[in-house]
Amino acid sequence: MLNPRPAAQCRYDLVSLGEIMLRLDPGEGRVRTARQFRAWEGGGEYNVARGLRRCFGLRTAVVTAFADNEVGRLLEDLVLAGGVDTSLIRWVPYDGIGRTVRNGLNFTERGFGVRGAVGTSDRGNTAAGQLRPEDVDWEYLFGTLGVRWLHTGGIYAALSETTPDTIEAAMTAARRHGTIISYDLNYRPSLWQAIGGQERAREVNRRLARHVDVMIGNEEDFTASLGFEVPDTDESLSELEVDNFRRMIGEVTKAYPNFAVVATTLRTVRSATVNDWGAIAWSAASGFVEATHRAGLEIMDRVGGGDSFASGLVYGLLETGDLATAVEYGAAHGALAMTTPGDTSMANRTEVEALMRGAGARVQR
Repeated sequence: MLNPRPAAQCRYDLVSLGEIMLRLDPGEGRVRTARQFRAWEGGGEYNVARGLRRCFGLRTAVVTAFADNEVGRLLEDLVLAGGVDTSLIRWVPYDGIGRTVRNGLNFTERGFGVRGAVGTSDRGNTAAGQLRPEDVDWEYLFGTLGVRWLHTGGIYAALSETTPDTIEAAMTAARRHGTIISYDLNYRPSLWQAIGGQERAREVNRRLARHVDVMIGNEEDFTASLGFEVPDTDESLSELEVDNFRRMIGEVTKAYPNFAVVATTLRTVRSATVNDWGAIAWSAASGFVEATHRAGLEIMDRVGGGDSFASGLVYGLLETGDLATAVEYGAAHGALAMTTPGDTSMANRTEVEALMRGAGARVQR
């Protein structure tokens, strides 16, 4: 299935490539009426590296770029608190006003009940979005230092004209040195709408998918990003999702025989604060495996749940090599991550493994 490089030969277990934004969170209120915000760091690709470091104890780093100002240094401080190696961050001189380069902001309210979560990004012309292939010494990273796993995704691919080239350069070097590559499709219509929409998203993601070993994305992601249409059935929503995913995988793996693993979360939104939650994955060796389905999961903050699924999945694949175990790690970690505020996980491995065994929410003393 997958053959990770030996840990002893590599500086890092995983490196993520993507943008880290400053998330400004109004707590229980609305962005439009807020008078104060709590600051977090977050980004689809980075969240996976942070989860692997803080929850599972693996060695991780992030390839990104910051404008060198006080906001950039705040982001650095938050990343350092998460334990992720910052030595691969590129610092770009700031022009004093942000005409040429800036750091990304993400205003996100959590939602409650019938009011869904709302995110408003302010990330045009950012340092990470301007990162070019030649800005990183990929040969040094993957060859000299050594990396067991590279993770990136469709959010970063959508940020600019240069980010797909940067991702492809990283993937090419990673494959040359035996690094496993995962990619989360993470389709966001708002990111693509001004640069060609869904047609451009499919063009970019199809090009990058040729380099991927582990592809992650929900049913809508595979349709919007890769063009795999799935017919409707008369089944219930959760059964529909599983059945559609199984049928879609047959088509996906014919088109992309390089995919060793394909995985997705299954989410039925009952309200902003109650979701049905599960996951399913496939590999040629294991066939289809499903995680424990958690109906009526109570949600505090859904942002980052999918990223925490991805980090748990990666941990399980690296440490056990068993897909059924890995998808359970992913689903349990994602469930726990959504019980706390912010993009990133506050869970630990003991809690994840207890939930995998069926532990409840009784007080621990």
